[in-house]
Amino acid sequence: MEAVVFVFSLLDCCALIFLSVYFIITLSDLECDYINARSCCSKLNKWIIPELIGHTVVTLLMLVSLHWFIFLLNLPVATWNIYRFIMVPSGNMGVFDPTEIHNRGQLKSHMKEAMIKLGFHLLCFFMYLYSMILALIND
Repeated sequence: MEAVVFVFSLLDCCALIFLSVYFIITLSDLECDYINARSCCSKLNKWIIPELIGHTVVTLLMLVSLHWFIFLLNLPVATWNIYRFIMVPSGNMGVFDPTEIHNRGQLKSHMKEAMIKLGFHLLCFFMYLYSMILALIND
């Protein structure tokens, strides 16, 4: 059972790494004016809920399977994703809003957040891979 938990977590982590890279590429395209703000924000907002669900499912899975260290490691990022989604001002298009993305350095902060998430998901990937190998060896 433990191996199944880590195989699922590993696959989910791969999807989250892909999403982080996609966010970085799309934000870089906006920064270089290859795409306009509206299409960039539309593309990114489409993937906010799948990212939120994917990360929250893994966090809850670690809680249910009693992997406390991994749960506590994932909890702040899952909480941040939920907070960011809930605190979208009314009238905005979503977490990424085309009217505000160039104001107050939001583009830089979104880029920094995507880079931090990429690093976090890469760390989790290797942690899940190691845990999966241990679970397979011990079964």
